Amino acid sequence: MPTQTAAQKRAHAQADYNAFLAGCPSRQLLDRISDKWVALILAALGSDGPHPGGDRVGEPRSMRYSELSRRLAGVSQKMLTQTLRSLERDGLLTRTVTPTVPTTVTYALTDLGLSLHHLMRGIKDWAEAHMNEVLANRDSYDTRIS
Repeated sequence: MPTQTAAQKRAHAQADYNAFLAGCPSRQLLDRISDKWVALILAALGSDGPHPGGDRVGEPRSMRYSELSRRLAGVSQKMLTQTLRSLERDGLLTRTVTPTVPTTVTYALTDLGLSLHHLMRGIKDWAEAHMNEVLANRDSYDTRIS
C-alpha cells in the first residue's frame, strides 16, 4: 500500500463517512436514529417535565423505564427494551441500576445523546406544528389523483 500524506488520509476518511455512498457505515446510524421510537425516546429524555431532586429547568433528565413506557403510548415492552439497549450501545444514553427493592433502573442522555436530542426535539416539534398543513396537502393530493 502506497504511503499517504496526512491530507490524503483525511480526504479518504471523509469519503468513508459519506452517507450518500452505499457502503458508508454512517447509513447504519442514520437508519437507527430515523426510527420513530428512537426519536421519541430521545425527545422524552429531554429537558421538560419534573426532575427527580428538584426543578432544574433546561437540564436533561433521567427517567425510569416505567416512565418512558407510559410517556411513549403504543410502544411494546420488547420494542422499548431493544431500542434502549441499542441507544446505550451507541453511547447515546446511560442505564443506571440502583439496588433497591424492587430494583430501580433509570436512563439518561449522554453528552452525545444530548447533542442528538436537540435535533430530534426540533423535528418532533416541527411535526406537531405542521401536521395540519401536511394533512391538508395530503387531502388535496388525494383529490387530484382520484
